[in-house]
Amino acid sequence: MVPSAAFLSLQSPPLRFSKSPTACMAAPPACLGFKNLMETYAVSVQRAEGRALNVPLLAPFMIATARVDSVENVAVRVELRNGCVGWGESPILPGVTAEDQAAALAAVAEACRALLESPGKTLAIVLAEIGGMLPGHSFASVRAGIEMALIDAVANSIGVPLWRLFGGFSNAITTDITIPIVSPTEAAELASKYRVRGFKTLKLKVGKNLSADIEVLKAIRTVHPDCLFILDANEGYSSEEAIQVLQKLHEMEVTPILFEQPVHRDDWRGLGRVSRVARTKYGVSVAADESCRSLDDVKKIVKEDLAHVVNIKLAKMGVLGALEIIDLARESGLDLMIGGMVETRLAMGFAGHLAAGLGCFKFIDLDTPLLLAEDPVLGGYEDKMMKLTALAMVGWWDSY
Repeated sequence: MVPSAAFLSLQSPPLRFSKSPTACMAAPPACLGFKNLMETYAVSVQRAEGRALNVPLLAPFMIATARVDSVENVAVRVELRNGCVGWGESPILPGVTAEDQAAALAAVAEACRALLESPGKTLAIVLAEIGGMLPGHSFASVRAGIEMALIDAVANSIGVPLWRLFGGFSNAITTDITIPIVSPTEAAELASKYRVRGFKTLKLKVGKNLSADIEVLKAIRTVHPDCLFILDANEGYSSEEAIQVLQKLHEMEVTPILFEQPVHRDDWRGLGRVSRVARTKYGVSVAADESCRSLDDVKKIVKEDLAHVVNIKLAKMGVLGALEIIDLARESGLDLMIGGMVETRLAMGFAGHLAAGLGCFKFIDLDTPLLLAEDPVLGGYEDKMMKLTALAMVGWWDSY
């Protein structure tokens, strides 16, 4: 069995999704809708487990607050009694996710045991029980991995691709590509390579050294003059430094399309200040990422007008938590971004389905599989498309 099918474009062509040719049902019914499915589908799990998912990166991934040398996540597999399988992933990123890999593996094992003891309960009840076992930010990444795998298995069981289950708005999205904190020379080399490959939007990690960040921006601008910029400081600047960066870019006649998490997650006053100056003086939107980890965070952002965009990452809030936040953001007029930690195509594919199906994301940042030196996920990259129609981990899982 394979997860609900998808095409994931990591270039300028759109990312496309379609139904798996090997879905569990020969003739899929009309889309039930996720909320309706939650209340009507009785879950019966015959096997569920998690395993360490360790994958080397092409190069160290440096951001303002962390350095990642390899992926050390947890893969989750759920098999229903009808034989349909779903996959999920619990990403681990020090300083962002609360869990380390050992804690995540232990929590996944406990949740998987609970799934085996819940035959006949509706999907809503089972997911609520998982949420009770793995509450809040402390277990958000593990909760996300379990939710992904269970929802994916159910979607396969009824023969409906996830993008349609989540609303069916579109079967196509387009992502940016990230340049980590590197030297100006290295940044220019990456930008030139991505320009040839068709990437139009570059997400640039900044926030460690203001002067060096400006030099990197200049180097990228030289080799990819027409690219769009997203700046991501990962909490690295003070509010004063963030405003200085915007001024320097203005002098270079460069206007980023987004400035993500310019200040520390708890510096609400600084976030609001940067947001006001960025929008009124430079016409730049500011996104809350690390500052957006719960529904209460978004309520605060809305009430105090602290940011223009919130970044949805399943590993920060889980799938159901993300859907709650998306609803509130849309009702409140906030723009939406979807991103990830450093993840394989298991988590990125699920997030891509969610984004395509809902059709409400202004900014798409689902590029992390390109950072991997190896890929344990079967199916995928062909030419300029990341194709998930045959996505599975059968060979890796069976030889583990």
